[in-house]
Amino acid sequence: MTTYEQDARTLELPWPFTGREDELELVRRSLTAGRPGIVVTGPAGCGKTRLATEAVRGADCARAAGTPETRDIPFAAFAPLLPEEATLHRAVQLLSGTRLLLVDDAHLLDDASAALLHQLALHGRTRLLVVADDGAPLPAAVSRLWTGELLPRLPLEPLPAEESAHLITASAGAPLEPLTANRLRHLCQGDLRLLRDLVGALRDGGHLGRVEGTDEREWRGPVPVPATVLGRIAPALDRTAPDERETLDRLAFAEPLALPMDGLDLGILERLEHDGLVRIDDEGAVRPAHPLLGPALRAVAGRLRTRRLAGAPDRCDAALAAEQAALMRHVEQSDVRRPVTAVGEWLVAEGLPVPAGYAALRARLARLRGRLREAGAWAREGLRGAADDVSCRAELALATAQSGEVPVAAETGLSGAVAVWTAAARGDLDRALAAAEADSAYDAVRLGAPERGAGRLRGVFAEHADALARGDGPALDRVAAGLEERGFLLFAAEAHAQAVRAHRDPRAARTSRTRAVALSRRCQGARTPALSGLALGELTARQRQIVTLAAAGLSNREIAEQLTLSVRTVGNHLYSAYVRLGTGDRAALPCLVELPDAQPA
Repeated sequence: MTTYEQDARTLELPWPFTGREDELELVRRSLTAGRPGIVVTGPAGCGKTRLATEAVRGADCARAAGTPETRDIPFAAFAPLLPEEATLHRAVQLLSGTRLLLVDDAHLLDDASAALLHQLALHGRTRLLVVADDGAPLPAAVSRLWTGELLPRLPLEPLPAEESAHLITASAGAPLEPLTANRLRHLCQGDLRLLRDLVGALRDGGHLGRVEGTDEREWRGPVPVPATVLGRIAPALDRTAPDERETLDRLAFAEPLALPMDGLDLGILERLEHDGLVRIDDEGAVRPAHPLLGPALRAVAGRLRTRRLAGAPDRCDAALAAEQAALMRHVEQSDVRRPVTAVGEWLVAEGLPVPAGYAALRARLARLRGRLREAGAWAREGLRGAADDVSCRAELALATAQSGEVPVAAETGLSGAVAVWTAAARGDLDRALAAAEADSAYDAVRLGAPERGAGRLRGVFAEHADALARGDGPALDRVAAGLEERGFLLFAAEAHAQAVRAHRDPRAARTSRTRAVALSRRCQGARTPALSGLALGELTARQRQIVTLAAAGLSNREIAEQLTLSVRTVGNHLYSAYVRLGTGDRAALPCLVELPDAQPA
């Protein structure tokens, strides 16, 4: 068996705790007096242990943990808490006096420790916080904690993309451009441990280059596979049967394409699928089961094996053309939910040229989905090889303008929708609507003029125009749900925002505002007229008051004097507001606050 040793590294501080505030509050409530505790489950690396650590921080807590090496040793997990030669009865007696017990990696407990944990839950004198992996074989005594209704269970989902971005920035030391961040999330599949190791390898290896004109970093080229990553996927690298390893290597070097199942040995595929190393889709195409498996296999392949298995540079041309045609069908069918785009993303990841037509289409799809920063990144990718491409320039200008910024002069010369949103970004809605009347009926609806779309739209877009024209709040909410279902997150956020003003019931208006804010947060900084001022609904009354004064140009000291507060209190309120609004400083506040002298963005 091969051993993968990790190089000595400087000890790093833990990642900031983010994105689990609701779950943290739930766990803490479950550990209060009179409660039995809780079991937290989830996929490997999703942050279960960190959540549990935060939940017991500052509390008098005993700890135990299962390990793979001690699964056959009775009471090994509880050895630091028990005397030698303890029996189950004696162990229960000794630990029943413990107020709070955290048991990590409960799926790795030895049978005696699992039985002890179950007995402690039955006795109910000790509050238990139990952490276990989903998908791993569990001792029966552990699974009966929640199936037998002894403890409630909190299934933890992978951290959302918006929250994982904060962790990536903290580890990389700078924000990453969207295509790089998307690639990292895809490779790590929600495993925060893998994410940290991979970002660290990129940072330490100097693989993160600066994006021109921004403070963002980008990564292009092969995946650096540190020893920690190799160690976690070592079972795939240590396949002893030569035919199994040959099949895995063929799949690894075929990426981003899949291999047809009928061209491979079915017996070998069955074994590999049983071990979770390959996946087979409905069309019979075979791929490595984990996105990091291919890069790891390629990283350890010798030069001759690489030369034998590597494909020709143009092997993806036909697949890219098919992918582009499929993307166009998605747009034409008004359904922009994320399609499979493995080939285009592979070209970007490897730093290979991306055809401008494909890049513009990817930018359009991302913009329609409300992912404006991603749309701009795809447009810039197409402009690398075709600096004068009109479609990429137009998409870059649209993404910029709908983010509330006026595009540069070279882009504002473009006609059509670019003129609409450039005028909107300047706050000139009259000019924006005049341009929309001649070119884009739905843009006019988004800008609040539904009469311009009468008879010129179809499907959910026509329903949007009709509901807005009637001032029907519930109908606008239904339209928003339909838009969200089709993947148009920004359009859905705008429809909910328009419903806020149309509702006669204040409770319905608050619900629409909450939904609009939640969707707009997924739209990568969108700042359109429909969303102007919307985010303030998330703030407390005092925060709204202070933010409004700050947006009007008052300093912290002037605000403090006007409201009879300390300067420090004003600063603390502003900081909390910045976090909730998703902005970093005062300069963005006028775009978020509806003021008589502030132009909406």
